[in-house]
Amino acid sequence: MAYDLEEQEKLDAIRDWWAQYGALIVSLFVAAAIAVVGYRGWQWYQGHKASQAMGYYEALEASAQRDDDKALERLKAASKTLQDDFPRSGYTVRGALLAAQALQARDDLDGAAKQLRWILDHHESPAFVDLAKLRLGGILMAQEKYDDALKILESPSEPFAGLFADRRGDILLAQGQAEQAREQWETALQALEQESISQVVRLKLDALRGG
Repeated sequence: MAYDLEEQEKLDAIRDWWAQYGALIVSLFVAAAIAVVGYRGWQWYQGHKASQAMGYYEALEASAQRDDDKALERLKAASKTLQDDFPRSGYTVRGALLAAQALQARDDLDGAAKQLRWILDHHESPAFVDLAKLRLGGILMAQEKYDDALKILESPSEPFAGLFADRRGDILLAQGQAEQAREQWETALQALEQESISQVVRLKLDALRGG
């Protein structure tokens, strides 16, 4: 089929346009395809990492519920793997809190403190950081490291202000500073007025006042 002059000119224009822009279009198409494949691959990788982290957390959780040497070894190993290989996973910070609780229950206060300090060094969430500080303050108090405990309990976020004050009161009383302890508990009572734990703080104040 023969083309007339006008059709031939259109074909020539298309050929010229493709000669000028065809390589660019192909490159853009390939780049877009690579981006889609890469994004899906990244999603798969992230999902795979999350699944692995969950597996180690579940192993840690199961070990925490048992009270034997092998379970303790597995707990420490699972927590270490989470911290080394999955430091940004939500399972890791929860695993560190759980491991610290389990180790403290077994009177391994140094091991428990190590777990909590990992959170302070590697996590930015105020809630997790303050929770780790609160628990670490209790461990340091049990180790009679009172100054270190008070230092850890400085500058809490607002939701933890009452709990930190309550714990500071405990530490100060352990140091024999009853008046300072009373001041901290009164601060805690005001901050925790609507919380059930406020009754515990009130009992401490009543005991300090002699009834």
